[in-house]
Amino acid sequence: MFDWIQRIADWFVFDLLQLEKGQHLAEALNFFIYDTTKILLLLFVIIFLMGVINSYFPIDKVRNFLSRNKLYGFEYLMASLFGVVTPFCSCSSVPLFIGFVKGGIPLGVTFAFLITSPLVNEVAIGLFIGLFGLKITAIYVVSGICLGTISGFILQKMNLERFLTPWVKEVLAKAQKEQDRFVVEEQSFQQRLPIIWAEVVTILKGVVPYVIVGIAIGGLMHGYIPEGFFEQYMSKDNLFAVPIATLLAVPMYSNASGILPVVQVLVAKGIPIGTAIAFMMAVVGLSLPEAMLLKKVMTLKLIGIFFGVVGLCIIFSGYLFNLIL
Repeated sequence: MFDWIQRIADWFVFDLLQLEKGQHLAEALNFFIYDTTKILLLLFVIIFLMGVINSYFPIDKVRNFLSRNKLYGFEYLMASLFGVVTPFCSCSSVPLFIGFVKGGIPLGVTFAFLITSPLVNEVAIGLFIGLFGLKITAIYVVSGICLGTISGFILQKMNLERFLTPWVKEVLAKAQKEQDRFVVEEQSFQQRLPIIWAEVVTILKGVVPYVIVGIAIGGLMHGYIPEGFFEQYMSKDNLFAVPIATLLAVPMYSNASGILPVVQVLVAKGIPIGTAIAFMMAVVGLSLPEAMLLKKVMTLKLIGIFFGVVGLCIIFSGYLFNLIL
């Protein structure tokens, strides 16, 4: 499918620049050109398609639906699915999380959204398809949705509302139920297209720098790090490789577009895919910047519980990925 991109990369590196195959610089540059072109094309297509869906599936409508309907447990799944169609990193998801809490949506449901949104979205899906193929992408998407759903359900059952900050409690005490005044404006696709295009451009502007930096790091690792370097630390024979990778990722911060090219190289260098994906999930879904933003709505104890539950679910997912794949 992407052979033509590989041919362009080969022509540029080996014919135009006349670098020799096997050289560190040649391999790194070839990887960078191929992956950057392929991923940006995929991102453009998928973000545009998701923009069309979002134009007919507005955020306010979903928020009202989640807050005003009894779904007998399915609200956690609905919130996770809503997270899939919102292209936010963990820090960008926090303002929406605060809005959900202010709107009276149960805390566990807001957690389900907060967990899934940075992990699984059109950007992550586009990257995963390009880097790992459809099978692994499908498994990842399902596991990400399940991770958000199960974590949200567990956190709700723990009755953690008492650990919200006084600011949130004051907002909730004064909150009154409003009737849904959302008016659906009938527009043709041609009328929606400028708005969709503006959204595509906005998302790409925010994502492209991360993609380029992430692929550049991945290219350097691909060209210069010898085969087997990571295996001695995170091989499948190391029973604790998954939790170690998860814990090491927490101090870091990136979004899916920045970390996935690195994950691809880690897998190529011998790290089991479940361990690498657990590392990616922790980088994207559990980060110190996210914790700092959450201090507006959560006490430190609640942040610790949230990170602990999600971290355990990520570790479980990593082991499960290693068994399946």
